[in-house]
Amino acid sequence: MFRPVASIWRSVPADVAPVLERTLAEACGQAGAKATVPVFFRADDVAIPGKQFVRLIELFTLHRMPLCLAVVPAWLSRLRWRECRKMAADIPELCCWHQHGWRHANHEQWGKKQEFGPARPLSAITTDIARGGRRLRSLLDKDFYPVFTPPWNRCSLETLQTLAATGYRAVSRIRGSFPLSPEGFPDFQVNVDLHTRRELKPAVGWRRLMTDFKQAITGGRCGVMIHHRLMNDAAFDFLELLLKKIAAQKGLQPAHFKELIG
Repeated sequence: MFRPVASIWRSVPADVAPVLERTLAEACGQAGAKATVPVFFRADDVAIPGKQFVRLIELFTLHRMPLCLAVVPAWLSRLRWRECRKMAADIPELCCWHQHGWRHANHEQWGKKQEFGPARPLSAITTDIARGGRRLRSLLDKDFYPVFTPPWNRCSLETLQTLAATGYRAVSRIRGSFPLSPEGFPDFQVNVDLHTRRELKPAVGWRRLMTDFKQAITGGRCGVMIHHRLMNDAAFDFLELLLKKIAAQKGLQPAHFKELIG
């Protein structure tokens, strides 16, 4: 499950701040003078309150930014939840704690990893969705919000249909995901990946990252995916810069899932 730190965080350009600021401004200009583009941050693989998670929460607390936290139910204990909630005690209204599968386990024998993919029978899918939801409702109580982020951003059509039929408000996958979500069931897709990037050359990765920001904003909604356990100091420094630039950029509106659903 663990990956090495992406190449871009081993070599950060000296001019990253002005390049980012220019990218955001140009994208907002292309989106239209009257447009307000929502921006949401989704932190995946949440449950273990380690040092990197502490640092992540401290950044969002410092900058008063909303955060969608995808919690793996099977990883969460009552003690871990108390610690996580304590860390975010100063920004309860800015946190959207939601479900990240059941135990983040791959069930596919071939192809890309999925916990809720086509290899599983509907009965197993339904059982694990419900099991995860019950656990989070029991531990988180009113802090749980019924949005579902499938591990590895992939799931079957049967999974989507089950979620829509059992009271979940939305799903959150990655841009271009198939199968399409059922009509009336929102899919808040992340379209900027900060930490699981695969470019071998940092310069290529930085160009593509800025292109991702521009395409997301001009497309009408920017969803930023975070994997805090894959972050080094450079990645945290950039995230803080990003939070500052987004807060200062006219035309961008930070939000979390509750606000996007309305």
